[in-house]
Amino acid sequence: MTRRMQGRLIGYARVSTDEQTTEAQEIELRAAGCERIVEEHGSGASRARPALARLVREIGAGDTLVVVRLDRLARSVSHLLEVIEDLTHKGAHFRSLSDPIDTTTPQGMFSLQVLGAVAQLERALISERTKAGIKAAKAKGKLPGNPGIRERRPEALAKMTAAQKAAYGTRIQATASQWLPIVRRMRPDHTWDDIARFLNSRGLDWTSERLRRAVKWLVSEGMADKELLTKSPPRPPEDRLMTLVAGIHASNPELTLREIASQLERLHERTPRGGTKWAPSSVKNLIDRAKRIGLLEAV
Repeated sequence: MTRRMQGRLIGYARVSTDEQTTEAQEIELRAAGCERIVEEHGSGASRARPALARLVREIGAGDTLVVVRLDRLARSVSHLLEVIEDLTHKGAHFRSLSDPIDTTTPQGMFSLQVLGAVAQLERALISERTKAGIKAAKAKGKLPGNPGIRERRPEALAKMTAAQKAAYGTRIQATASQWLPIVRRMRPDHTWDDIARFLNSRGLDWTSERLRRAVKWLVSEGMADKELLTKSPPRPPEDRLMTLVAGIHASNPELTLREIASQLERLHERTPRGGTKWAPSSVKNLIDRAKRIGLLEAV
């Protein structure tokens, strides 16, 4: 059985900044037979990779995710193993063109097992070094950690709080371009729960509480309009349905109206008129409305 009969080859190309292009990676991926290539712009150290998360969520059984090099996919060995585990659960495979990793071959699976063993050994060594350091410190009469923090000294606590706030602000600013424009379009007409649900449908990872906190920080720093924090007015159930349908459509634009209707029925969502059976026309009306208010891009 050939690879094409087993499934599609789907390429994933990532570069670190918007100034770079994925053209060189795309050429190699096309040459390897990839029918589709997903592009991503983001730092190698960042956990936020919505395009990759969406690809792993949507990939089909028998398909193979292909990268030029391992560092284009994962930020660490443990992250790589997590992604491959997710693919395995979907019945999909993984292949790196520049590394001996190909989960469709026995040799590739062996290399993957070696990586897993290395990752496990690395965790064990870190744990042992940490324990040894703490034991040595205690033998010398020292306690682990910052003495000022341990003794609750005000100046040390203030410094720690400032460092934590600065680190939090850096994380928020690093990813704001991925979610803040959507928040600006949806607030305050939509609740934080609805916005978080919509963002998550696009491969991000938010709770309503964390999202509101992030926006509150941006407002306090003058980076966002305070109107975003205005309390949402009561709204009819149809608005929640519109947000839900928009999220389903955005997560997989290839779904037909009938397929979205079937998903809504499986979720036991009632139609705007309270019925249990969804018609494609009802789905289309909600999608059109989402496009009119800018929740979805009009084609």
